[in-house]
Amino acid sequence: MLQKEELNYISESIKRAESHTSGEIRVCVTKHCKGDPLEAAWKKFKQLKMDATQQRNGVLIYVSPADHKSAIVGDKGIRDVAREDFWEDTLQEMLSFFRKERIAEGISKGVEKVGELLKNQFPVIENDVNELGDEVILE
Repeated sequence: MLQKEELNYISESIKRAESHTSGEIRVCVTKHCKGDPLEAAWKKFKQLKMDATQQRNGVLIYVSPADHKSAIVGDKGIRDVAREDFWEDTLQEMLSFFRKERIAEGISKGVEKVGELLKNQFPVIENDVNELGDEVILE
């Protein structure tokens, strides 16, 4: 799993990205993903109530380093405005870091790319409330 410094690095990436958007980004790092990572990510997305944000613009980056599985899922609001290939392109960029054992850096790069998309589509609004925590979820 990731070290405390790496977790802090990822959390800071989330805070930075969210400072420019009303969107919400969460990261879940799990020890094992037995099945399809996309299905697991959607399950975790719903479990975390990420589908309850006001603008339906939450994004979950789901990573299982030990099983070499990852997925990125976004709620309806952000899926409706993202390029069709955005999710796969972002995931592939993250995986390029993972292959070099730079997991935290890869996750942060994914957070940054998602943050740019959210910033362009859902800029920060006056009196914005951080609806979801910025800490990395560990399972």
